[in-house]
Amino acid sequence: MATAAARHILVKTEDECQGLKDQIDAGADFAALAKEHSQCPSGREGGALGEFSPGMMVPEFDKVVFNEAVNVVHGPVQTQFGYHLLEITSRTD
Repeated sequence: MATAAARHILVKTEDECQGLKDQIDAGADFAALAKEHSQCPSGREGGALGEFSPGMMVPEFDKVVFNEAVNVVHGPVQTQFGYHLLEITSRTD
């Protein structure tokens, strides 16, 4: 079964999420922004979610994490929790 590890930043608005992505694209540190801005408890760990398999996260996460490029920041991704930036740090098929 496929597994992946990822980190994310969760915020309330799409504009805030895009602004953080722009900062990361300009060289800002993902983990530092997660600690400062993420509304998820994982923010304290730089947004790290650990390793998981398909179906363990919300469907919107799975769609990105198990199909998109590794070591690239994806988003904004909307879920029922808000807007996320997702970075897949590893994936096995």
